[in-house]
Amino acid sequence: MGVTSPRARVSARGAPGMSVILCALAAVGGALLALGLTGCGGHSPAVTLVHTTVPPPPVPAEPPASPDPALAIGPGAVDTVGGWLPEGVTLSPFDTTNPILSQLDPMLLRAVQEAARSAQTQGIELRVTSGWRSAGFQQRLFDEGVREYGSVEAAAEFVAPPGVSKHVTGQAIDIGPAEAARWLIAHGNRFGLCQIYANEIWHFELVADAQGNCPPLRPNAAG
Repeated sequence: MGVTSPRARVSARGAPGMSVILCALAAVGGALLALGLTGCGGHSPAVTLVHTTVPPPPVPAEPPASPDPALAIGPGAVDTVGGWLPEGVTLSPFDTTNPILSQLDPMLLRAVQEAARSAQTQGIELRVTSGWRSAGFQQRLFDEGVREYGSVEAAAEFVAPPGVSKHVTGQAIDIGPAEAARWLIAHGNRFGLCQIYANEIWHFELVADAQGNCPPLRPNAAG
């Protein structure tokens, strides 16, 4: 009877383990290398190279194009662009394609247009800086006023909340530039137009009585 030496027994046990390691190392670099060694799946010695397709890395998406400034929503908008004009843009009182004017009370719009015609004969051009505003627009303006002035009470002196603002109901209009506003303060009562707040020379409403008398100025939007 033959006797296996200790070294031989160690080699016999190590051989299957080595085959497993070689099989595991076969999957490298995107290809599976199957080593056909005896004890590695029981196949006869052979080498098979199987390629797998590695997808290319994704192409980063291009950042979205910046919106056209002419179409951007202003900082005062929240639920609509209603009532917003880009910085530095004013309207002719006759530009009724814009909801700022088309949503005004018709009698107020007519009075402003008549005043504009009269002012033009004296070399003064009336421009509209604000008119009808959506409730959402007015709320955003009021919220910004609270942040700027520090309290609801302070903000209310300069911008009315939507439930109070005559802009939301289409019964108020703002006129510029300053020389046009001053002309309208002096002559607007002929058309029923009156300055309302002492701290806003640009804000007008159709409130003159039948004799062309305007009500006393209020100190501000809260007064």
